[in-house]
Amino acid sequence: MKKLIICLLFTNTIFSQIKKDSLFITQDTIQEPVRKSFFSDADLDAIDSLLVDEKFNSALVDSLSYVINDIDITGNTSIVLTTDLLKLRLTALNSKTPFNLAFNPSLENVINSYLLYRKKYYPALMAKAKYYFPMFEQYLDQYDIPLEMKYLAIVESALRPKIKSPVGATGLWQFMYGTGIEFDLKVSSYVDERQDPVKATIAACKYLSQLFTVFGDWDLALAAYNSGPGNVRKAIKRSGGYTNYWNIRPYLPRETAGYVPAFYATMYIFEYATEHNIYSELPQFFNFQTDTIKIKRTISFDQISEKTAIDEDVLSELNPSYKLDIIPFVEDREYALRLPSDKVIEFLDKEKEIYALADTDDAQREKPLPKYFEMDQRIRYKVKSGDFLGKIANKFGVRVSDLKRWNSLKTSRLKIGQRLSVYPKKLGK
Repeated sequence: MKKLIICLLFTNTIFSQIKKDSLFITQDTIQEPVRKSFFSDADLDAIDSLLVDEKFNSALVDSLSYVINDIDITGNTSIVLTTDLLKLRLTALNSKTPFNLAFNPSLENVINSYLLYRKKYYPALMAKAKYYFPMFEQYLDQYDIPLEMKYLAIVESALRPKIKSPVGATGLWQFMYGTGIEFDLKVSSYVDERQDPVKATIAACKYLSQLFTVFGDWDLALAAYNSGPGNVRKAIKRSGGYTNYWNIRPYLPRETAGYVPAFYATMYIFEYATEHNIYSELPQFFNFQTDTIKIKRTISFDQISEKTAIDEDVLSELNPSYKLDIIPFVEDREYALRLPSDKVIEFLDKEKEIYALADTDDAQREKPLPKYFEMDQRIRYKVKSGDFLGKIANKFGVRVSDLKRWNSLKTSRLKIGQRLSVYPKKLGK
């Protein structure tokens, strides 16, 4: 983390020197001598690796996105892929997809940058893709959307269903609250359906279909998905009426100008991964190795875990839409629990015990609050190295769901030094 902070301070200092008229100079306009005077390839590699490490691996990942702006890589001087070979491969891809994958120097630069600085992150992404892509493709096909649109979820979220942008866009497909509601994605204290892989994918398909109806072009539909149809219409008008994405790109918001090339670059790398010696890690699960069960009352992940051998982290991974690790029972919504297929029988065998445990817990909550819930009995616990919610809950005789509720925690991740409010049932040792 210290290295990252130093690195960010260094890049911010440099970037502040290359502002012009309060606007960042774009990658396309920075000349080669300027690049070389500030950064070596080693500098760029270190900067980008630290930034991407933070986005993929840190506890902050839920507030960060997969796409790093072009300004974070001011251009590379090494070529991973020759221009002639890239042209051949893009032509081959273009013949198989309705997207406009024509060669241009901007796209070449993005692809080379990704291959040069981010190659080591793709095996993990591909492992996630093995779980999510079959499900994406099922609904993309159902709505007559190009199957390659599955790569959009990588650009939007790095296949992190709980990721949340600084402006509030949430989930695999990064829906804002209002847009999510428009496409029937409900958000409550317990559930955020923008984080539900299936429901959010269906909503994304409906939205993309609408955008294609408006523009009649999948590249423009992509741009509109990111910046809104209004910005795309304005870019078309300002360009003089052009409707090819590359012709209107200079008139789009800066983020969108880098967004569609990131989509193309991701598509290229996934389609030609083997040629670049990129191989997927083994996924934790394949989608066909899971199944869903309708629940009959409100239950929590820790209640399920207490009565079965199913780890809470597995439950959280497979059921990302439940914000507090609690599955509510609502008559008209039919919330379900997704489990590894080999754990379904175990859950059914223990189902009555799980519901009985939930009944017992509810009955205790309905009684007058015991001493350990009084404000003067609250303690502040400082998270130590090796701590996790289950360990802390056991230490004080409480439940993980209680710790999450008392501290408004949306995930199970903790940071060393973090302070937690605890109303202990027993004195921790």
